[in-house]
Amino acid sequence: MLGHGKKEGAEAAAINTVIGQQSRVEGDIHFSGSLQIDGAIKGNIIAEEGSSSVLTVSEHGSIEGNVQVAAVILNGTVNGDIRSGERIELASKAKVNGDVYYHLIEMAMGAEVNGSLIHGEQSPSSVLAFGRDAAAAENPKSNT
Repeated sequence: MLGHGKKEGAEAAAINTVIGQQSRVEGDIHFSGSLQIDGAIKGNIIAEEGSSSVLTVSEHGSIEGNVQVAAVILNGTVNGDIRSGERIELASKAKVNGDVYYHLIEMAMGAEVNGSLIHGEQSPSSVLAFGRDAAAAENPKSNT
């Protein structure tokens, strides 16, 4: 059976959507679950807020835009910022021309980041939390 016995731990998940190597998409992509990109994207990639979405970009894949996803596995090219609320894995052929915001990061030898690596407080989940805290401060609830 295809793929039988090849699960790589608890992190391995079924891929919900694949953008093939011969495909080119122009425009923003909003998704939940998992998305694999083997082709070219010209637009932003945005996962549903609060989801444990996974974006995988193969060595043939490229994104010209910003990425905001909980978990990113990159072996292709991103020309834009990456905001990962959970983790990012940069494989040996990964190339990022932009800033990387992360909580956990893994970089293989050969991965390239032409921008800043920004840990923790500046990651998207804390930025969203900061926005909620600011809104709550403007509209305090009375508990009496």
